[in-house]
Amino acid sequence: MTRVAVYPGSFDPLTRGHLDILQRSIGLFDKVIIGVAVNSNKSFLFSIEERIEFIRVATEGWNNLEIDTFEGLTVDYCKKRGAKSIIRGLRAVTDFDYEYAISLMNRKLAPEVETIFLMSSNDYSFVSSTIVKEVARHGRDVSAQVPDHVSKALLKKLYNK
Repeated sequence: MTRVAVYPGSFDPLTRGHLDILQRSIGLFDKVIIGVAVNSNKSFLFSIEERIEFIRVATEGWNNLEIDTFEGLTVDYCKKRGAKSIIRGLRAVTDFDYEYAISLMNRKLAPEVETIFLMSSNDYSFVSSTIVKEVARHGRDVSAQVPDHVSKALLKKLYNK
């Protein structure tokens, strides 16, 4: 039996923190599906195509990984893809409170799908897409927090560099 997990998120933009959680996840599962969320009610800085390309470039050569998009509830997507686990990264206690509430609802909706929490590495415990975008908006270097190709795209889009 193949152990499949979904690592869902908006990845707007992809950060080194996301990649850290992803790299550690692929060692735990036979296949990890990065589920890039499509949400017509939410505005994103980068298009779905740009976000997928950021992930594709950053993970080139990585094994047992698939990039896909989904709309709707993560547990419904997991069932559709045959995944028994949802990967979630935790940076701080505030992440835990939010993620724990979601995991309890997911368990009610799909008891066969388990949420796996991975703690952020120290180097990335403060990194969030929101903070990265704000720093880039002011023309500052964010290459320590995001892959180089993402940093360039952020500066171009937000700071016209």
